[in-house]
Amino acid sequence: MNPKKLTAEQIEKLYAFTRQHYVEYYDLQTELVDHLANAIETQWQHHPTLSFEEALKVEFKKFGVFGFMEVVEKRQVALNKKYNKLVWKELKTFFGLPKIIGTLAVTGIVFYLLKYFQQNVLIVQLAFMALVVLFFIGIFILSSKNKKNHQKTGKKWLLKEIIFGYGSFSGLMYLPIQTALHIKGDNYSDWTLLLFSFLLIFMALCEYIILVLIPSKAETFLKETYPEYEFAN
Repeated sequence: MNPKKLTAEQIEKLYAFTRQHYVEYYDLQTELVDHLANAIETQWQHHPTLSFEEALKVEFKKFGVFGFMEVVEKRQVALNKKYNKLVWKELKTFFGLPKIIGTLAVTGIVFYLLKYFQQNVLIVQLAFMALVVLFFIGIFILSSKNKKNHQKTGKKWLLKEIIFGYGSFSGLMYLPIQTALHIKGDNYSDWTLLLFSFLLIFMALCEYIILVLIPSKAETFLKETYPEYEFAN
C-alpha cells in the first residue's frame, strides 16, 4: 500500500494556516509548509487513518504555546544569514581583478575631466547632485515595483525586505551633497581632485550594486529556489 501524500489543496491549506498564525513572508511560509508536510506524511506512515486536520493539530502542538513564533525567529535569522552570504558572494565577484582595473581607468578619466572643468564649479557640483537624484529615483522605482508585486500576488518575500534594507545606505548620499556644496572654483591639488574622482566613482558603484546588481541576483535566486516566484511575478 502506497503511503498517503498531501494533495495540492492540502498544501494550500498549510500555507493559509501559516498566514493565520502571523507568518507574513512567503519564503518563511514555504520553509514551514515543507516541515509540516513532511511531518504529516511521516505520521500517516504510522497512522494512515489519521485525518489531515488531526495530523496538523498534532504537529502544531509540538511548536508549544507560542506557535510558530520561536521557529519563525530562528528561520528568519537563518535566512537573513543565507541571503547576506548570497549578497556578499556577488559583491566579491564584482570586485574581481578585471573590474577593479576598469574602475581605476574610469576614475582616471573622471580625474582628468574634473581637472579640466574645475574652474566651472557648477559642472562638478551637478555631477555629484546627479548621483544623488539618480539614487533616490532608483529606490523609488524599486519600492513601487515591489509594492505592485505584493498587491498583485499577495506574497511578501523576506529577501526583498533584506534588499530594501540595503537601501538604508541612502544616508551615505549626504556625503556627495556636502562635498558638492563645499566645492569652490579654486585650483585644487591633484590629490584633492583624485579624492573627488574616487568619491564620484565610489557612489556610482554603490548605486549600481544596490539598485541593479543585488536586485537582479535576488530575482535569479528567488526563481531558482521558489519556482512559483516566476509565475507570481
